[in-house]
Amino acid sequence: MEQFVGGEIILFITILCVLGVFLWLFVLIFIRRKNMLLARQYQAEKEFEAELAKAQVEIQQHTLRNISWELHDNIGQLLTLAKIQAQNAQEKPAELVQAIDSIGEALNELRDLSKHINPESLKNLKLHQAIMAETDRFNRLGVIVADTQIKGTPIALNAQEELLLFRIVQEFFTNTIKYAKAKKLNVVCAYSENTVAIACRDNGIGFDPSQIHEGLGLRNMRHRAAILGAELLIQSELKKGTTLELTYKKDSYDS
Repeated sequence: MEQFVGGEIILFITILCVLGVFLWLFVLIFIRRKNMLLARQYQAEKEFEAELAKAQVEIQQHTLRNISWELHDNIGQLLTLAKIQAQNAQEKPAELVQAIDSIGEALNELRDLSKHINPESLKNLKLHQAIMAETDRFNRLGVIVADTQIKGTPIALNAQEELLLFRIVQEFFTNTIKYAKAKKLNVVCAYSENTVAIACRDNGIGFDPSQIHEGLGLRNMRHRAAILGAELLIQSELKKGTTLELTYKKDSYDS
C-alpha cells in the first residue's frame, strides 16, 4: 500500500514537472514572440519617422525649386516686360500705362508666391487644399491645363498621413511635368466616411511598364504607400497617358 501511494506521489510530481516545463516553454515562446512583435513595431515606427523626415526635406526642396521657377519664369518675365515697356514709353507714352500694369501684375504674383511659401500657411493646408494649390500653380504658370475636383466631405487625417499622401501625389505631378509631355492633368480627390481616394490622370506619352525600369520616384511612391497601408495603382499606356489611383483608409497605418 505504501509503495502504491509512493508511486502515485512520484507520478504526480513527474506530471507537475512536465507541466511546469511546458508552462515555462510556453511563457518563453510568448515572451520571445512579444519581443519580436515589439521589435517589428519599433522598426516600423523608426522607418515611418525616417520616411517622414525625408518627405519633409523633399517638400522644402520642392518649394525652393518652385520659388526659383516662379521668380525666373513668371515674375522675372513680367518685370523684364515692364522694363522694355518703360523704355519704349519715351517714344510711345501709352507703353507707360502697360509698364505700370505689368509691374502691378508682378507684385500680385509676388504676393501670391509669398502667401504660398509662408510656413504657417503651408502647415495649415489640408491634403485637398495642398493638391489644389499645386494644380492652381500649374494653371497660373501655364505649364499644363490642370482640372481638380473635390468630392465628398474631407475627413480629418493627421499631419504625417497627409504629408506622405501629398508627396506620393506630388511625385506623380513631377513625372507628368518633367517626362510625360502632357497637355492636360485631371485630378479627383474623393472622400467617404473614413477613406480618401485620389485619382490622377495625364494625357502624356505614357510608357510600357514591361519596358521601363522602375526609377527612384516610383519606388518612393510605392514605399510610402506601403508604410501608410495605402493601396497604390499606377497604370500607363503608350501615347494614352498615365493614371495613378491612391486609396487610403483612415488609421490604416495604426492598424
